[in-house]
Amino acid sequence: MRDSQNDTDLVARLHAGDPDALGDLADEFGGKIYQLAFRYLRNREDAEEVTQDVLFKVYRKIDAFRGDAALSSWIYRITFNTAMSRLRTARHQRVQAETQYVSLMAEEGREAPRPREVADYSDMADERLLRAQLRQRVFRAILALPAIYRGPVMLRDIQGMSTEEASAMLHVKDQTLKSRLHRGRMILRRQLADFAGGLTMHRPAYGT
Repeated sequence: MRDSQNDTDLVARLHAGDPDALGDLADEFGGKIYQLAFRYLRNREDAEEVTQDVLFKVYRKIDAFRGDAALSSWIYRITFNTAMSRLRTARHQRVQAETQYVSLMAEEGREAPRPREVADYSDMADERLLRAQLRQRVFRAILALPAIYRGPVMLRDIQGMSTEEASAMLHVKDQTLKSRLHRGRMILRRQLADFAGGLTMHRPAYGT
């Protein structure tokens, strides 16, 4: 069971940009975030994707945490907002509308016609699944990087720091930072080759 001191220590490490803090954050809160997301979304793939989104939001936006409530409460509020945003997407609206239509037809004793755009639905589902899997692979691959490469990748590609800022944070020369960042990106490219294709690793992996 976590206590306030554990939370204080984790928040301090997140504020400091400690790359290892993301792994600890995932270990401590990932399971609960997933459970909450699944409760709202009722879909395993959506819940997994929301979990990754929330963990990175917390890591990148820890400065927004004021300490007025427990860290867990803040994280679970982010989870709720992220899940609700997912529910409002066009995909969910279309699926819900189709489900309601099929139910209405069944109540009237008629068989709902097969949607003409079934192939498009399949394409959308395949593309979305690939995207979700890629995000999960990126998340796991970054956490699995050796520490000397994980730090530069986290600070430059996830937090969006400049080379100078990341070098100062890690107490290394700019050229050393660039070399380690390049090596880290190369490792990620190899690990993600099956999924990423032409993925450009020098941009933030999870958006803004």
